[in-house]
Amino acid sequence: MARITALAGGVAATLVLLAIPAALPAAAHNHPSGITDLVTPAVVRVEAVSHVEITLLDHIGELKHVERSYDIPFASGTGTVVNPEGDVVTLRRNAVNPDDVAVYAANKIFAEHHKVKIPLDYQKHKLKDDLLDHHLQECYPPKTSTATCIIDVTTDITVFTNVSPPGQGLKYKCIKAGKTPDTPAVLVPLTPAAGSVGMPTAPLADKVPEQEGSPTNVAGFLGRPGPGVQETVQIAHLAKGGQAGVSGRPFADPEKKVDEPVKLGALVDQGLAGAPVIGDKDGHVIGMLIGGGKTATMLGVREITATLAAAKVAPRRGAIDTAFEAALTRYHTRYYTEAAPGFQRVLELYPGNVVAATLLKTSLAKRGGPEDQGTKQAAAPPSRSTPLWPFLVAAGLLLIAGAGLVFLLWRRRAPERPVEPPETLPVPSPFDEGASQTVVVRRSQPFQAVPQQQQVMTAPDSPPVKYCTSCGMRLGPAHRFCGYCGHPIET
Repeated sequence: MARITALAGGVAATLVLLAIPAALPAAAHNHPSGITDLVTPAVVRVEAVSHVEITLLDHIGELKHVERSYDIPFASGTGTVVNPEGDVVTLRRNAVNPDDVAVYAANKIFAEHHKVKIPLDYQKHKLKDDLLDHHLQECYPPKTSTATCIIDVTTDITVFTNVSPPGQGLKYKCIKAGKTPDTPAVLVPLTPAAGSVGMPTAPLADKVPEQEGSPTNVAGFLGRPGPGVQETVQIAHLAKGGQAGVSGRPFADPEKKVDEPVKLGALVDQGLAGAPVIGDKDGHVIGMLIGGGKTATMLGVREITATLAAAKVAPRRGAIDTAFEAALTRYHTRYYTEAAPGFQRVLELYPGNVVAATLLKTSLAKRGGPEDQGTKQAAAPPSRSTPLWPFLVAAGLLLIAGAGLVFLLWRRRAPERPVEPPETLPVPSPFDEGASQTVVVRRSQPFQAVPQQQQVMTAPDSPPVKYCTSCGMRLGPAHRFCGYCGHPIET
């Protein structure tokens, strides 16, 4: 019976589980892959300028102090915001000038003041005039006690975010950089990011895909963000492993239709140096674009995270990213009616977000249209209601199973009636012809002898006769044990 009850309960539960999903709403959609929208709001343009303050001490003629200041642009590339505070990861070449700008400033001020021909480059030169040449050599760094020039060099880094209308740029400084131009550098803002929620960020992947031909996207700016300059996105594919003499992971088109290293190398020279390489699987940053000329490779994400850790900068996501990703999921699954309020919320948190504004415009245009899945679901005719018979059958089986279980419990808990032993009747002995008072001795509990007496009316003049209550044998007056079964007798 217990097995039947369990089987009935299992069948009922199965029917209920099969019937319930028909009444539940559809599960949430997974975030689509192969997109760059998660990263592009956090892509920025980085421009670096060496600012030189130089004072020339002219001792040749009348003592004069000639002061000049020069701004020498040396880099323009792409960076990525990695936390709401606005910290940016880019390449060293975008933040540190590899040339000695003090030499350039010395050549320039000498040529301007003394009216001599000196190439305006980063090389030290000699003049035919010995006196002028002596003063020129004393102007070049490093500074000595007899120096004729006092030079102060600083680096101005400006970051232009992907906002509309375009801003004047934010001032940054480099706090950590690798040893070579194509190594990561970490930039931090000189003033905190505006707004209580900070800036949009890009998610960093855990590792680089190992599979050859893995599709990726490269996103960056070829100029300052503005109405006429939007982010540039190029598709690329990772080649297998590294190659001898090549720094970073190479690129290669698996179909060999495009020479991807040449294509990407040209983009590096135009402003995509340090651009994030975005994995097609989940839209996370897997590296940075490096190289230039006729070749380009990818610096892996582990080098990026190692430099961030050395700079004590923790990459993390913020409130803007949470709201944006939720709206983005609805947008890419064509739930435009639900996506529009999400993008509006993002713009409230971070006004001017170009990507959110563009997607909001598209969502509003398609809201309620034939492509809007939310409208289709609302406008669809009501589907047939779920039949009641599975629930009725399940309820009946559950009721039967419950009744069976109650019956089993009742049977187990019902008290058992004690079974009375059959009454022992005296067996008259054929040798006893007289009647007398009889004493009946019954068996007591095991290992105890508690005699119970029963009075029987007999002839008054006859002597009493005893019988064993165990086997019924007649006992004599002096017997203490039954001679047949050995049971003890107590009178």
